[in-house]
Amino acid sequence: MDLAELTRLYDFSGRTVVITGGTGILGGEIACALVGCGANVAMLDRNLNPAQGLVHRMEPRANQAVAVYGDVLDLESLRQAAGVILERFGGVDCLVNAAGGNKPQATTSQDLSFFDLPLEALRWVFDLNILGTMLACQVFGKMMAEKGEGTILNTSSMNAFRPLTRIPAYSAAKAGVTNFTQWLAVHMAQQYSPRIRVNAVAPGFFMTRQNKFLLVDEQTEDLTERGRSIIAHTPMGRFGQPEDLFGAVFWLLSPASAFVTGIVVPIDGGFSAYSGV
Repeated sequence: MDLAELTRLYDFSGRTVVITGGTGILGGEIACALVGCGANVAMLDRNLNPAQGLVHRMEPRANQAVAVYGDVLDLESLRQAAGVILERFGGVDCLVNAAGGNKPQATTSQDLSFFDLPLEALRWVFDLNILGTMLACQVFGKMMAEKGEGTILNTSSMNAFRPLTRIPAYSAAKAGVTNFTQWLAVHMAQQYSPRIRVNAVAPGFFMTRQNKFLLVDEQTEDLTERGRSIIAHTPMGRFGQPEDLFGAVFWLLSPASAFVTGIVVPIDGGFSAYSGV
């Protein structure tokens, strides 16, 4: 294999990628990067306000991207979004499930014990991360099953490897995403086509809207005790940046990983490898 052949593996020209949570911090950056590599990208999200700025960044290839309203907890909404995407691009080759997150009300604190975490908040976290992934896989995975090929990439978390304090619902939900990824990889390969692959990435600590309240003091903008502890236990000594995801994401979506399915790749700066000693 020479450089030209290797480069072709990562040329996404003519391929359509759907990204749930596609206007969020991580999903939006993945969308921009994929458009830059030739892909048609459908950014699926409930909040389409950031889409204009993302599309502007994609110039001169902005015509390869579309923002589509879609609620990952509403099956009919996903089906309608799929119809829009089919009309625009003619099919779907890849699904990236980037939608997910935690919320303060499902997080223990000095003022809120585990025993008092409200059912509504716990259910919201489970539904968004587990059901939001499963429903998107039902809608877009069915399209892949019908044509006998495709790639699904889910988003797990370091919490699936090692539960973190204070976020019981999020940790358990992401562990569920890991298990579901492995189950779906086997199911799709055995029941539909070995050319349908399902994998996941497990980001370590990235600064996002959902977790900033845990990592940064909103009054001083200094790291909280939790934020400092994370950095101390991350051998690379920093939080992740969205572009740190690109290598693994592109590899798992591309033909370069044609014999890879059912795995979860940590992208964590060494956090999962460090014992603390």
